[in-house]
Amino acid sequence: MSDRATVIRDLIAAQPARNGGVVDHLRCVCRAAASALSASGTGISVLTDDGTRGVYAASDPASEHVEELQFLLGEGPCLDAFDRRQPVLIADLADEVTRWPVYAPEVHDRGVRAVFAFPLQIGAARLGVFDVFRDQAGRLSEQHLTDALCFADVAVEALLDRQREDTGTLGGPAYDSVIDGVGNRAELFQAQGMVMVQIQGSITDAAARIRAYAYAENRSLGDVARDIVARNLRFEADRP
Repeated sequence: MSDRATVIRDLIAAQPARNGGVVDHLRCVCRAAASALSASGTGISVLTDDGTRGVYAASDPASEHVEELQFLLGEGPCLDAFDRRQPVLIADLADEVTRWPVYAPEVHDRGVRAVFAFPLQIGAARLGVFDVFRDQAGRLSEQHLTDALCFADVAVEALLDRQREDTGTLGGPAYDSVIDGVGNRAELFQAQGMVMVQIQGSITDAAARIRAYAYAENRSLGDVARDIVARNLRFEADRP
């Protein structure tokens, strides 16, 4: 382990922890990263090839909301980094309005000026993305870029450790517990199916309607899904 990697792990260990679980540990990673990278905030999202995606940990509530906006709006550096399997480094978000016509202006209005997204992956397995937000435009320095990659490696280790203890492979009960951290996926899928029937459209249309509603009401996808499944919220079919 390099001297810098040791310093970063010490920074993470110095963060106040609550219960010692993987979610708590990743929150410590986010808080330490925000300080070390001169960032206004950081976030870690879990994404999987089967469509599960959502915020898992963040350095602070404001960053958690900015992180979730990408899933509500269906666009942003986190999603691009996951799809392309490579970092997406945006030094000036104002230059990316064409690329992300909804996301870029929205987070810019919330004070975000630069975003750097690092995919969390090991081999062919994709686990999620580590995002760094800054309130000033500008590129990451060489040292900050190196440190960000190290924080991403620590996040990958945290996501894998428990599942390796349980199964020795990617997947299994431990990985399911990670996915549960972003909300009950079965509940979200059930909500999408119910809305698909209600609006007489496709599952893609249903997911878009749920995201749009959550964004407009400033609520999380998990909360909206629970209301749909509990039949406290219903969507109407689009009328010509």
